[in-house]
Amino acid sequence: MQLLTRYLLFQFIRYFVTLNVGFASLYLLIDFFEKFDEFSEAGKPLSLVFGFFILNLPYVVDQLNPVLILLSGVITLGIMNNNNELLALKAAGIPLSQIIRPILIGSAAATVMFVVAAQVLLPKTIAVTNDIWFEQVRGKVPLGIYRNGRYYFKGTEGFYSFQWPNKEKMIFKDFSYSTWDDNYNIRSLASAEFADWVPPIWVLKTGQVIERDESGSFVSKPFKIYSQRLPESPDDFLVPEYESAEMSLTRLFADIGEQDLQSEKIRARAEFYARISYLLLGIPLLLLGLPILILSYQKWGRDLSIAIPVSCFMAFVAWGTWGALQSLAKAGYVMVLPSAFIVHLLFSIIGLYLLKKQDL
Repeated sequence: MQLLTRYLLFQFIRYFVTLNVGFASLYLLIDFFEKFDEFSEAGKPLSLVFGFFILNLPYVVDQLNPVLILLSGVITLGIMNNNNELLALKAAGIPLSQIIRPILIGSAAATVMFVVAAQVLLPKTIAVTNDIWFEQVRGKVPLGIYRNGRYYFKGTEGFYSFQWPNKEKMIFKDFSYSTWDDNYNIRSLASAEFADWVPPIWVLKTGQVIERDESGSFVSKPFKIYSQRLPESPDDFLVPEYESAEMSLTRLFADIGEQDLQSEKIRARAEFYARISYLLLGIPLLLLGLPILILSYQKWGRDLSIAIPVSCFMAFVAWGTWGALQSLAKAGYVMVLPSAFIVHLLFSIIGLYLLKKQDL
């Protein structure tokens, strides 16, 4: 390995580790003050508190992955430029593509590390932290499961089953609520095409109520509108939206084939490609961030106080655009695969073009 390659790789790793420690510490400090009161109210010991935040570290670093890679590369090249090292290397006839190659190698190695962590480490740590936060601290125990587009929940007195097309609206489709006796024989069943939650009652629309009388026979009563007060409200249902975060990459991929409904297949496919594309987002950001760094130096001088905010702004634009595209993909409005990687492709093309112009 050439001396220059070793030197630049060392610098990249040094700044990458420093940024990891700095950003993760700041994130955890803010998170600690936000959540500590809830731990105290739940009467949890400090050992559980510290264990939660330590196990949450891999998730924090994973979420910061693109910004960490971008800033590590930008600071590495920026410090070289401040020290006139970049100018000396170019004066010696070393092309810019050769100078930034070790930085790109370092970013690729960091990306591989994040991919391995997403497959092996994160599913375990996230599952533990979710168990601590949602169940032990907030007392929300999962009441049921989600299978093939339907939710199944066990309440205190009966069982619920329904589809929930829009989590922001309290409107449920193909709703049913059944009660059972101690011998697991059904006592009553209320089913409806739709159910609205109008506190404190459920309003069932177009369905029927089946009840067992004293003789053991079942009596059916159809209805257009039927109001019923049930023991649970939608707030009592713990819908594990964080469940996909507990899945490894291979499990996310397998989940696609387990879906029966087309809408759920699209959502599962979007979850998988979104996870992959997020893990790879740091490299395109870096490809564009490096030439922007050089251009900012040429225009405003060798000052990282300009280059770093510009790089961060670019990262948040990419982040926001990427996030909006994933939401549209999960809803089925845009194609899944292009929406996952269009930001990568666009930033990489622009970045490579600008780097080539700097090399001329």
